Amino acid sequence: MEEPNFFDKVYEVAKQIPYGKVTSYGAIAKYLGAARSARMVGWAMNNSAAKNVPAHRVVNRVGMLTGKHHFDGTSLMQQLLENEGIVVRDNQIVDFKKHFWDPGKEFESEIG
Repeated sequence: MEEPNFFDKVYEVAKQIPYGKVTSYGAIAKYLGAARSARMVGWAMNNSAAKNVPAHRVVNRVGMLTGKHHFDGTSLMQQLLENEGIVVRDNQIVDFKKHFWDPGKEFESEIG
């Protein structure tokens, strides 16, 4: 069986983000043992539409909706988050720490 590539590992982590929670590109990268690869996680999210990945739940390290331009319409990412009870103001998640989900603290063993 073929070893999953980095993007596939990112998708597996992102699929685990609970409803009403968010994580950051950097948190996923760090969990996967590639702490300096937050931008690669972002690239993976850009290409995740056909993978059934809740990419709207992945934001930057301070809770900004930096990937929103990859969603159809001007505010779809924000609408999806608000539908899950997350308040967004000026493209930033309000009370980010309350909603933050850290895969490194949630999983005991590595994916892949």
